[in-house]
Amino acid sequence: MSQISEPRPDGVALPEGPDVIGSTIAEIGAELVDFRRDVHAHPELSFQEFDTTDKIVARLEAAGLAPRRLEGTGVVCEVGNGPVALGLRADIDALPIDDLIDEDFASTVPGVAHACGHDVHLTGLVGAAIALQRLHESTPGGLGGSVRLIFQPGEEVTPGGALRVISQGVLDDVPEVYALHCDPNVDVGRIGSRIGAITAAGDTVIIRLTGHGGHTSRPHLTEDLVYALGKLATDLPSTLGRLIDPRHAISLVWGEISAGHAANVVPSEGILRGTLRCLDVDGWNQVAEVLPELVERIAGPYGVTVDLDHRRGVPPVVNTEDQVALIESAVRGELGENSVQLTPQSMGGEDFAWYLTHCPGALVRMGTRTPGGTTYDIHQGDLLIDEGSIEIAARIFTATALKVLERS
Repeated sequence: MSQISEPRPDGVALPEGPDVIGSTIAEIGAELVDFRRDVHAHPELSFQEFDTTDKIVARLEAAGLAPRRLEGTGVVCEVGNGPVALGLRADIDALPIDDLIDEDFASTVPGVAHACGHDVHLTGLVGAAIALQRLHESTPGGLGGSVRLIFQPGEEVTPGGALRVISQGVLDDVPEVYALHCDPNVDVGRIGSRIGAITAAGDTVIIRLTGHGGHTSRPHLTEDLVYALGKLATDLPSTLGRLIDPRHAISLVWGEISAGHAANVVPSEGILRGTLRCLDVDGWNQVAEVLPELVERIAGPYGVTVDLDHRRGVPPVVNTEDQVALIESAVRGELGENSVQLTPQSMGGEDFAWYLTHCPGALVRMGTRTPGGTTYDIHQGDLLIDEGSIEIAARIFTATALKVLERS
């Protein structure tokens, strides 16, 4: 496989092929593993990623780059020269969960762990930064454009740190943007991809009911609050499914229902908490319009006072066709023809969706399962990631950037 592509019209010849990218990243592979282990051992919650930010800045500066700290936490950095050709994003926060792995680099912070793979995402982007900078310095004419690296805080909270980052202008001149997310259901060395919605919108719905309360022997003399709560719990999800096109895949699921403390007392207050998910932006917007009226319609006959708190979270991540084709082509060129598979849609939320409301882009799922090994799940304390995925993440980011630059 050739090491240098044909010169572009601007005279810049970009490196291509797994020999160039793979060998460049392999040189720093052991360092990337150590970097990731350090981050994993010292996780930080959303918008508290101060030490993580310091580590990213220090390593990028050591590579000869000029990273800029974002307001609070997070980092943005350009590699290359000229107009920005694309953005690459990695999230950097951890989860409020105990780390249960039996490894030397397990979390040293009680109740906080990188149980979603963000430590791998950010390390992969650090690796890509180093590789792209080396290629820029060693290629006549440089990269022929610049790549914006976005290390984003606060992905694990809604509506997401993406909004804070975007408000600071990091997407103002970015024509397209890419990201990856660890997937322990896919073998390391492969990715899952799809055009269109790959994740769902994710909202929180909280309904509080209040009434006078009373005795269960006389429900007709008070507001039967528990009965009204039960009607909302059962009728609201099913009625939404009849009012909104089922192709939008609306899913309202309750995680908490609470009211009362005694068998013979009608309580004066109760609460429902749940999540609302949807695979389509139009459906997501329709739910916001019909939900208040529907809640009142169901609860109204029982005389209770209703307080609906519909907390909008993130829209679905909707991958655009051209960007999916590009990153799939980059991955196949880097990891082999059989390295891409169709991934199912997830009802989980991901604030990368906010980036795609500003410019086209794609998010793919990167395999982290050891072939033939245990299948773990994200957001679980026992998540164990095959460390071969660290170099893979760096190679995917780098190959995607070079593919866009070659096309520019």
